Amino acid sequence: MYFEILGLSVLYIYVLNKTKVIDIKKCINDNVGYFLRFKESDYDFLVRTRYGEGVDPDYLFGKRITQGLVVGLLVICFFINKFSYIYVIVAIVAGILMFKSSYSSLKSYYKNNLHTIDAMLPHYLKGLEILIQHYTVPVAIGKSVDTAPEIFKKGLLEMIAKINSGDSTIEPYMEFARTYPVRDSMRMMRLLYRLGLGRQDRKQEQLLNFSRSISNLQQKARDTKYKERLDKMENKTMSMLISTGLGVMILLVLAVMQMMNG
Repeated sequence: MYFEILGLSVLYIYVLNKTKVIDIKKCINDNVGYFLRFKESDYDFLVRTRYGEGVDPDYLFGKRITQGLVVGLLVICFFINKFSYIYVIVAIVAGILMFKSSYSSLKSYYKNNLHTIDAMLPHYLKGLEILIQHYTVPVAIGKSVDTAPEIFKKGLLEMIAKINSGDSTIEPYMEFARTYPVRDSMRMMRLLYRLGLGRQDRKQEQLLNFSRSISNLQQKARDTKYKERLDKMENKTMSMLISTGLGVMILLVLAVMQMMNG
């Protein structure tokens, strides 16, 4: 009975949406400002990390909202014949879990690829350092875009556009750091901004400090990679020891049982 009600509910919602009696997409678009309050601060970054710049984070966020609402409505329809506040709460929880599931998936991807993602910034800055030796910081950033990691390109173009429009504050650099919150991005963008402000006679000294900071960042990335490998080896060793121990225990138990039966 429940499955018949659920099936009819799905069909009913689908027909209403198709005939535009209710328009779920329009409802979401009309209230996008309200829904954006539930958007995680690092969501855009995680989407770019996982799918690159070719995917619109707002579009995927809209899909998450739709999926959460649909799941919530389906749960309500499932319990329609014994409706109560408890089932409303269950429906809300189910909708929230559905809404959060894709974010959790993106977060897991980021954690599993943390070293690779964090290593992108020092790798990019090392190439930028060479360009800064011959050009001003804004010009060097502009020339570095083509060879920059794909994930940073859009942010770099936006930063250059703001600087070229006359924004001489630190904000374009900080906006880039907020958009791409990888390891030490805030600190490195502050150093880059100060390097651009420095006098020509102090440029070499500031460039050396910038270079040391990049080297320290690269060393941190190498240390993290080494630690990850060490942890994996320890986990594998522990798994082997546990498996061996269990195997020996099983053999001993079987041997004792055989002796007792004999």
